Amino acid sequence: MEISGRRFLLAGGASLIGSHLTEQLLKAGAGSVVLFDNYSLGSPQLAQDLARDPRVKLVRGDVLRLNDLYDNLDGVDGVFALAAFLTLPLSQNLSLGLDVNVSGMHNILEACRWRGVRKVVFSSSVAVYGDPDVSTIDENVPFRWQAAPPSLVLYASTKIIGEALCRLYKQRHGLDYIALRYSTVYGERQHDRGLNALHILDAYRRIKAGQRPILPDDGSEGHDYIYAGDVARANRMAMASEISGESFLIASGVDTSLNDLVRIVLRIAGSNLQPEYSRDPNRLKTTSGQKLGYAPEKAKKMLGWEAKVPLEEGVRRLLAWADR
Repeated sequence: MEISGRRFLLAGGASLIGSHLTEQLLKAGAGSVVLFDNYSLGSPQLAQDLARDPRVKLVRGDVLRLNDLYDNLDGVDGVFALAAFLTLPLSQNLSLGLDVNVSGMHNILEACRWRGVRKVVFSSSVAVYGDPDVSTIDENVPFRWQAAPPSLVLYASTKIIGEALCRLYKQRHGLDYIALRYSTVYGERQHDRGLNALHILDAYRRIKAGQRPILPDDGSEGHDYIYAGDVARANRMAMASEISGESFLIASGVDTSLNDLVRIVLRIAGSNLQPEYSRDPNRLKTTSGQKLGYAPEKAKKMLGWEAKVPLEEGVRRLLAWADR
């Protein structure tokens, strides 16, 4: 689908990924971008900033209200399903989180079906792998949940259901879709709900206050950090592609320990402080390993996408935004 001149709706658009995606859609010539959000997790100020472009329309709506979606999909060509509770907020409000992630996604697809939307790009997650016991992770690795924390399993299950709903609607109704499985997303306009990306801003705030950054356990826990602009580009390319019915791993392919991450923050901040370590047996974790081994080759081969922004450059951009 050509982006230029087309109309798009971003469910959960007043968000980290939504803001970067909106900028890229507008730059690509999108005719209209509807930011659909109830602002329970999104930012009204962020939405207003984006709406300075006359092609952006702000709609206060809820994915749990089917009529809200239906009323705002008139003439829309493509939908980006970004709205969701992440692991941390879902663990804090299970009832609402499960409703939004499952029933909300069902409503998005149902409204798209009736309104004749051509394609949906669904924001999935690497959580769908659970706690895998393999050295390399691609789209074919199954969900291994038995050893994973319950909160992660519940969040991951909602993303698996979301992908399955997309498959069902393609089979039954011919609704095209692509599911994108993100690793740890970070970037300018970072929210306070990204469990693993928060280490960047938390460390920076302490460093600026002259305090040592605090890391869990021994700091060896590994994550794959992917810049929000790269994630937004994956969304745009997925919508533009003629490919349908596929899931793609969207990751940098680089494992970074929390120790290495904080070293980057310290270097950018020009600080010689050393981290301190804290052990909390009740801390919510999304991974138990130091090495993840995400292999995003399928996205490169089929979509032509790969991560472009190195971690240090992305962190530099994030910290510059935090200092604004």
